[in-house]
Amino acid sequence: MARPILLTNARIVDPARGLDSPGAVVVSDGRIVAAGPEAHNHGVPEGWEVVDCTGKTIIPGLVDMRVFVGEPGAEHLETLETASRAAAAGGVTTIVTMPDTDPVIDDPALVDFILRRATHNALVHVHPMAAISKGLKGEELSEFGLLKDAGAVAFSEGRKSLRSAQVMRNALTYARDFEALIVHHTQDADLARAGVMNAGEVATRLGLPGIPREAETIMLDRDLRLARLTRGRYHAAQLSCADSIAVLRQAKENGVGVTAGAAIAHLALNEGDIGSYRTFFKMSPPLRSEDDRQAIVAALADGTLDVIVSAHDPQDVEGKRQPFAEAADGAVGLDTLLSVGLRLVHSGEVSLMRLIEAMATTPARLLDLPVGTLRPGAPADLAIIDLDKPWVVKEESLHSRSKNTCFEGARLTGQVVRTLVAGKTVYPYGDGQRN
Repeated sequence: MARPILLTNARIVDPARGLDSPGAVVVSDGRIVAAGPEAHNHGVPEGWEVVDCTGKTIIPGLVDMRVFVGEPGAEHLETLETASRAAAAGGVTTIVTMPDTDPVIDDPALVDFILRRATHNALVHVHPMAAISKGLKGEELSEFGLLKDAGAVAFSEGRKSLRSAQVMRNALTYARDFEALIVHHTQDADLARAGVMNAGEVATRLGLPGIPREAETIMLDRDLRLARLTRGRYHAAQLSCADSIAVLRQAKENGVGVTAGAAIAHLALNEGDIGSYRTFFKMSPPLRSEDDRQAIVAALADGTLDVIVSAHDPQDVEGKRQPFAEAADGAVGLDTLLSVGLRLVHSGEVSLMRLIEAMATTPARLLDLPVGTLRPGAPADLAIIDLDKPWVVKEESLHSRSKNTCFEGARLTGQVVRTLVAGKTVYPYGDGQRN
């Protein structure tokens, strides 16, 4: 067990308690003893580690609800260990992995496998989502009860969407009986099949087939109507356009108990960043227009959007060094999730409290995890960040096994200087951790 720690003279931000004030954090036996102005009243027993955090901010460790790893089946792209190292460097203390591995996570034994591997190899907490349908085929539902008992925190089709409205209705009904959360990628495969980027003027100029916004909004509208019908717990994994925000906002105003997230790339980038066919910017859903990006940011600021995810999706050189239309979708994002999000804080578009709420507090609540807060008694999962530290994203500085970042060369302000999981320092790497 790591020795007790007193983190002094910091700015403490804890959305779960509405706290943003100067103070200290006391950590002992892997848990938060005190966090806030009152923590300065604690004495410093002999043998404690005392850290002066002047000029630094302490936040709850981030909870990333959408992380793709290659383990099992594609470890050359990413392992639980390498993903956890990237997470720790980015202040993410809990990652939630997607089920579309090889084999698909649709069996309790495979959920147990992920949890065991994570216990032995990962620096941060790892929780798997299980597949909604067996084999991700969109036909027969998985055994939700057994999978949840084994440790699955939610159910998803990963990169896929359920085509059948009846299967989605059954899934929401079935999940409701187990108080389980359905997390769905909202993209109509038929409308999106021929497209490789956002449909519009930029796609036309580049000579690339487009994916219309309707591919997302039609699927989202269907899902929200089914969620209202079944009263099941539903979360849209990552929305990308203004039309989807309008549909989501209307559903919430009508009292439908649903939530939704957005990937950090869709909050920070637009279709213009694709430039001259830059494949690291090819993702699903695609980067949309600047108007869409601004609508996503506004929805985050006003609370319509609930969660921010990295949508961390590692791809190797062979997958990306292709003509744009043939390149694999996806970008890594664990290392840069928080720092890119801080762009919105520095620009005044989103408050730091709101950003951390969407990256830590709300995901933890949706997944019923006892983290995402600095409340006394909670696990001591936290990050110390320097909000004003400038740095440049470079491929060699990324900790993910794959390097397909869409922020290569980006100049960012704000960086994690230390990450703790259960009171133990996991970044910078040390204290016996793997290098």
